Amino acid sequence: MTVAWRKSSYSGDGEACVEVAPVREGVATRDSKNPAGPVLSFPAGEWRKFLAGLGGGRFDGS
Repeated sequence: MTVAWRKSSYSGDGEACVEVAPVREGVATRDSKNPAGPVLSFPAGEWRKFLAGLGGGRFDGS
């Protein structure tokens, strides 16, 4: 299966980025500087909760 990896446009040409890809099970993530390395996958519902937490400032350390 071919996976379409992408990263934030804010990362520019940086190598220390998280890449994400839609997969059948939900969303897969990997480190852009090690594309052959481990992949973490998350169910779609959990990924949506994570993104909502990011948008709501839940992980800002405040």
